[in-house]
Amino acid sequence: MIQMAEQSLPVTHAPALASPAEVVYTAPLKVIEFAATPPSPADSQTAATPPTPAITTPSTAIDLLRAHLPFLAGLLEPVLPAPFAAPKPPVVEHPSPGAIAVEAARRKIGSDYSMGATGPDVFDCSGLVQWSYEQAGVEVPRTSYQQLSSGKAISQEELEPGDVVSFYGGGHTGLYAGDGQVIHASTYGTGVVMSPMSSMPYAGARRY
Repeated sequence: MIQMAEQSLPVTHAPALASPAEVVYTAPLKVIEFAATPPSPADSQTAATPPTPAITTPSTAIDLLRAHLPFLAGLLEPVLPAPFAAPKPPVVEHPSPGAIAVEAARRKIGSDYSMGATGPDVFDCSGLVQWSYEQAGVEVPRTSYQQLSSGKAISQEELEPGDVVSFYGGGHTGLYAGDGQVIHASTYGTGVVMSPMSSMPYAGARRY
């Protein structure tokens, strides 16, 4: 019998595993923090209260037809009344300085005449014109010759109420009243009257 000598074989022990409680992570963990910015009160109010769209409510049966049955409304459009539109505000026209002046002169018809007088109750011809335009806030020269040489020259066909009309080569002046009439301070014993322009030799006209 062959006897074998017992030999001790080397035993390598596996390294002991650490228990879960003993596992240590050496790599640093990165923590990302998000900074929360609270919304401003204006943003909160805007988000909480969305804008309300404008709603147009049809007010008549015709408006309802146009709103809900546009195809049918299109067929009937030639016989349907026009959509309601709010009335436009009235246009207020302010009187011109000439219109104010001639009305001021009209109120003085019957006043006395006196050479060199400028109103308010007694006038000469150029004094009446000057005083009447003063009521409109417009400065007009004092004498009849100056009144004919100032302002804007206009033809007889362009005359409008309030235009200054001159006669006798510029020696007499008055205010055009429309319809071929002129208001003027005539002479002693006659005073301020309305006369046809054709009763005196026409010399020219001005607009102030």
